Amino acid sequence: MQRQKQNFIIIWICNLLVAGTMTMIMPFLSLYIETMGDFSESYVQKWAGIIFGATFITAFLMSPIWGRIADKYGYKPILVINATGLALSILLMGYVENVWQFFFLRLLMGVVTGFIPTSLAFISSQTDKKEAGKTLGTLQMGSVSGTLFGPIVGGLLADSFGFQYTFIITAVTVFVAGIIILVGVTEVKAVKKKAAQIYSRKDVLVGIIKHPLLFNVMLITSLIQIGNFSIQPLLSLYVSDLISDPMQVTFLAGLTFSAAGLGNILFSRFWGRLGDHIGYEKVLFILLGFAVIFMIPQAWVTSLWQLILLRLIYGTVLGGLIPTTTALIRREAPISIQGEVMGYNTSFRFFGNIFGPLLGGFVSGLFSISAVFYSTAALFLIAFIILYFIKKKPSVDLDDIIKGRS
Repeated sequence: MQRQKQNFIIIWICNLLVAGTMTMIMPFLSLYIETMGDFSESYVQKWAGIIFGATFITAFLMSPIWGRIADKYGYKPILVINATGLALSILLMGYVENVWQFFFLRLLMGVVTGFIPTSLAFISSQTDKKEAGKTLGTLQMGSVSGTLFGPIVGGLLADSFGFQYTFIITAVTVFVAGIIILVGVTEVKAVKKKAAQIYSRKDVLVGIIKHPLLFNVMLITSLIQIGNFSIQPLLSLYVSDLISDPMQVTFLAGLTFSAAGLGNILFSRFWGRLGDHIGYEKVLFILLGFAVIFMIPQAWVTSLWQLILLRLIYGTVLGGLIPTTTALIRREAPISIQGEVMGYNTSFRFFGNIFGPLLGGFVSGLFSISAVFYSTAALFLIAFIILYFIKKKPSVDLDDIIKGRS
């Protein structure tokens, strides 16, 4: 128990460091692209979406593989590899000379991307199912705390020292997080049943597809990520349209990013504990409904303070979505294949991360950035409807489904 508590504290701190430093570059992603040439606004918007989503293409393919490796060797080695690879990739990004180099480097980075989802899976594997919501909600507070301060710090660093030094500082901090995990974490292996059968990747994948709750919750996870990531690469441009002083755009964009993070950190533990008590499906249902309601007004703002306030309110809902879906997956996945199942869930998240920026870039280019908020609300509504019908279906065991076809 003491080891598990120590692991949790270390992972919490490392999530704070990694999330904080990774989000340092988010407010100026589109602005960084503008420094590479004399581009039109539509060109920058398009490439901001493509480059933002590039990382998640390879991450989407790699996540189940890392999950299967985790079932055999543990999560700690994967976390160390992720941190080291991320640090090197980010360092090199500070030296790119054109958008194609930036794109391919982000694509390569995806092979080792997934530190935050892997850490969630790691802590989830060591947590009692009855407390999964509260624990994952608390862990979410670490990554969200980093997300809260990262954009502000990143904006200040970029304004003060330039983009290159911000990439260097980010890389060093992520590398330090990897060293902390290597030295400080002692993984407590989950006890598997002696008679636990070893399933092939095909068996596990087909089992997930045939499991109504697992598959649809993963689909909902994808829709959540598509919605969240469709607006993120464009938020700095949206902020620039709402202010008169272009010299402050980086800092104010960071402040706007952080508003959702503040709401997130205030309520993530609350939603997790509520899920432990009344059921994760009920909490997820409530959260998706609120997400629709709080997303739409963001398209109507006429000043920055209105957008910041609405992002803060929206963040209170956002704080419970990922921990709740992760707790649901944890509850349904057998120990022997938990890492691989979590890996597929991460792939669904990364699919959303891929498609979200592309959707946002397409919608904003065809209509306007404001229209992206409407499309995001529509996605949350679809997820809400899917969950409504899932709740009516009887529960089934994943092991029984897989064994039924073996």
